Amino acid sequence: MPYPEIDLSAITTQSIAQRASKVTLGDLVTPPSREETALFERLPNLLSVKTVRELAKKVASAKRRGYPLIYAAGAHLVKVGLGPLLIALARDGLLDCLAVNGAFVIHDLELAHFGKTSEDVAEQLPNGRFGMSAETAELVNGGFRLAIREGIGAGEALGRLALEGENASISVLAQLHSMSIPVTVHVALGTDIVHMHPNCDGGAIGESSLRDFRILCHRVKQLSGESDELGGCFLNIGSAVILPEVFLKAVSVARNLGMKGRFTTAVFDFIRQYRALENVVRRPSPGDGSYIIGPHELLLPLFYSACLLESDG
Repeated sequence: MPYPEIDLSAITTQSIAQRASKVTLGDLVTPPSREETALFERLPNLLSVKTVRELAKKVASAKRRGYPLIYAAGAHLVKVGLGPLLIALARDGLLDCLAVNGAFVIHDLELAHFGKTSEDVAEQLPNGRFGMSAETAELVNGGFRLAIREGIGAGEALGRLALEGENASISVLAQLHSMSIPVTVHVALGTDIVHMHPNCDGGAIGESSLRDFRILCHRVKQLSGESDELGGCFLNIGSAVILPEVFLKAVSVARNLGMKGRFTTAVFDFIRQYRALENVVRRPSPGDGSYIIGPHELLLPLFYSACLLESDG
């Protein structure tokens, strides 16, 4: 006899207009201009600054030689206002593929359509209101269903929906879609607020997310450098488990299908995480990875500045 399941059709929702949010459009980063990158040049060429500078040189070199520049980003990047920085990297040719988790999609789409995101979990959880925004669930779950109807990946479908938002100009999904840069979405079922709603279609999420995994594998296979030179770059920012695990499997697929060479890897995070260290820095291309620790909202604008300086050099 099957085990009993809870009936999600009895869930009561609320409008996102009634939900307090901790992040609004006014909190987002303004990426530094080329004229403002002089600050990075004044920093001491030691320790983390030196590591960031060397990584920026590798990114600029990979760009010049036509190798992929793949980023993986957890939801924290959106919640600390760094979405416009990812857009700037893409526009400058310093990002040509982005892998994200389900929570990244939720926060980016909320900003695009409603101009706010990031609810207060501690306040909402005791009264059963955490994650119960009806509009968010309809938008995100509708995106996965759209992917199945159109025979496309989740990232492409969600990018289309993001473009329909009033604030599409600050949406990573929308802007990368408009630049024909693939965003791949990698979901673990049960981890995201939209999975609590009765309109969640697990089959649609699974199939469209798996298609995105194959898209990512295709890009990862192109990372390999020729002979003993470094090829492209994979930078994991703010994902502790899901995206490092996805990347490791993508590397295994690529190696199985003939990828032999070296490539650059890096992790940006505010603490050292086991799986990011092993699955991104140490295992995929031994000796070619770095781990850079610091708050994203401070570190990433400095990294972007370093990339601009190296790209102009």
